[in-house]
Amino acid sequence: MSLMSRFLEHTNFFACLCDVAPSGKSINITSALMRVWPDHPTQESDGCLRVCIDLWPTAYRFRRGHCIRLQVSSGAHPHFARNLGKGEPLGIATTFHVAEQQIYHDPAHPSAVTLPAD
Repeated sequence: MSLMSRFLEHTNFFACLCDVAPSGKSINITSALMRVWPDHPTQESDGCLRVCIDLWPTAYRFRRGHCIRLQVSSGAHPHFARNLGKGEPLGIATTFHVAEQQIYHDPAHPSAVTLPAD
């Protein structure tokens, strides 16, 4: 997934894979969080960060007629400690800083979700 984080060197990316029933009810299947800090991952020449979020392993079968949803956000508090954006120690940071994230999906910045299929 190609992501861009502007203004902050410290941020999080949270991804959650969901099963959406025809009724619209959404169930979280698995998730993961990636913390970004200076030089992790390394910025590409155009300023983007190429972020690969490995979702936690699970065994799940999507039923016929259901949809797959991938939610991406900057965090999942209280499931994960908040990253306030300036590299302060987690759990004791006190000042919030706004991050602006964008997900690109074009030939120069391909984004994908890869799922096994049987």
